Order: sequence, then C-alpha cells, then structure tokens
Amino acid sequence: MFLENLKQLLSADMAAVDQVIRTRLHSEVPLINQVGEYIVNSGGKRLRPALVVLSADAFAYQGKQHHDLAAVVEFIHTATLLHDDVVDESALRRGQASASALFGNSASVLVGDFLYSRAFQMMVDVGEMRVMQTLADATNTIAEGEVLQLLNCRNADVDIANYMRVIHCKTAKLFEAAMRLGAILSKASAAEEDAAAKYGMHLGTAFQLIDDVLDYSADEQQTGKHLGDDLAEGKPTLPLIYAMQHGSAEQAEVVRNAIEQGDVGKFAEVLQVIRVTGALDFTHQQALREAKLACSAIAMLPDSKYKQCLLELAHFAATRQF
Repeated sequence: MFLENLKQLLSADMAAVDQVIRTRLHSEVPLINQVGEYIVNSGGKRLRPALVVLSADAFAYQGKQHHDLAAVVEFIHTATLLHDDVVDESALRRGQASASALFGNSASVLVGDFLYSRAFQMMVDVGEMRVMQTLADATNTIAEGEVLQLLNCRNADVDIANYMRVIHCKTAKLFEAAMRLGAILSKASAAEEDAAAKYGMHLGTAFQLIDDVLDYSADEQQTGKHLGDDLAEGKPTLPLIYAMQHGSAEQAEVVRNAIEQGDVGKFAEVLQVIRVTGALDFTHQQALREAKLACSAIAMLPDSKYKQCLLELAHFAATRQF
C-alpha cells in the first residue's frame, strides 16, 4: 500500500527520472544496452532515486536537475548490484536470473564499470562541486564496504560494531548521499543538509537490517531470494552474531560452523538457534530504532506531503515483508 502511495505521489517525477535513465543508458555497444536495460528494468523498488526526488521536493526545489541526479544514484546502485552478483556468485536477483548468470561475469563487471563512468559523466554535467564531492565520497565508501564484507565472509568472530560498519558503508551511504543531493540542489542550510543526510543513513541501516531478517524469515516468492543465501555465502549478519552471543556454547558452535563452512545444509539447525535466542526479534527492534532516529533527524523540516512520505518510508523500511 505504501509503495503504491509513493509511486502515485512521485509519478511525474519518476517518469522524468525513467526517461533520463533510458536516454543516458544508451551506448553504441549493443551488449551494454542489453545488460543495462535488463537490470534496470528488473523490478527494483527504486527507493534510492526516489529519495533524491523526495529530498529535493521536501526542500521545495524548483529545477529539473534532481531528475538527473536520481538517475545517477540509480546507475551507481545498479553498478553495485552487477558487481555484487559476481562477487557473491548469485544466480538470482529480484526473483529472476541475475545478470551474471544470464550474460556472464565478464559482461556484468564491465557493464557495471560503464554505469559508474556514465554516472560520473552525468554528475559533472550538473556542474556543482558539492554534488561531485558527495557522490565521489559515497562511491568510495561503498567500495570500502564491499571489501570489508569480503574480509568478513566466513569469519564467525565479527562483532556487532564491525558488522554495523559494513552496513553503514555498503548500504546506508548511498541512501545518505541521495538525501544530501536533494538538499544541496535546494540550497538548504548546512544544518538542513546534515539532517537530510542523517535521515538517509538511518533509513538505509534500517533497510539493510530488515534484509538480514528476511534472509531467515521471508516468503521467497515475495523477495526473489532463496532463504539462507547469506549463510551460504558465509556472511555473519546481525541475527547470526546475536545468536552466537546469546545462545549456549553448543548453539553458538552450530552457527559458527555454518558461517565458517558456508553450509546452507545446516540452515534448519541455524534457524532454530536464531529463533530460540530471539535474534530476529532483536534485529527487527534495531531496525525500528534506526527508523525512529531517521524520523527524528528530519523533525526540523517544514511540514509537507513529502516530509510525511519520508516519515512513512522510514516505517515501511523497518516493517516490510519483502
């Protein structure tokens, strides 16, 4: 219901964003068009570009450059998905074959590189140094987050602080940048810009924490992911870390072995430990806390239908089932 309301509120803006995406996705190299269009049209929620638009509209921006920057954010996000699926060896993305499974790893990596470079061409066109600084910092931080996650794979000794750092770098940073971009375009004050960015960071964190929950509890048809994908990749996400910290020595050992071996065959045993220790409830509560912090961050914004939508989006991020 919320996503339908969001789509309706932003219909004109997002139609303009889609037009920019289609125009700037074009290349004289057919494979780039084929792979790019496949991943861009594969049914994502488009939350990150929507955040650029919502932020700009919440600050009463009157121009058109927020459409260009929303497309830039979507290109950066799409590039990370293409690279992620290669690194994670993922066969599925949003319920259908991943680009790497369909077109091969080489094509996915190279088209991801094309999308990154096209995004930087577009941000230069905007001609605003603060925009370029924000997106350059964000893409660098995201890359660091990807490497941190790689280092953490099959490492059962990762603690909560270390894992939250990965979330902030890998996922929340682009949400943060999207919100900051809308404020920059609107010539918002430094305090307003920081408030928007803080909202994005907490929203992105809540969003990723619920992804962690859904990997052990979701309807596979709704999420388009196999349950236990994170476990199969040896990713020590928050439910697993909490379960090890609060279970018995025997229960902790079950989870530890599954992480270190990437053993999805132990999924049922691990799931039992997660449930007994209340790890999913804990993770969900952390997501709700992040959503509350996101809402508090934008309390200073003037009331508008766009601010109200941002508040509802925070609630959605922390309570969604898909």
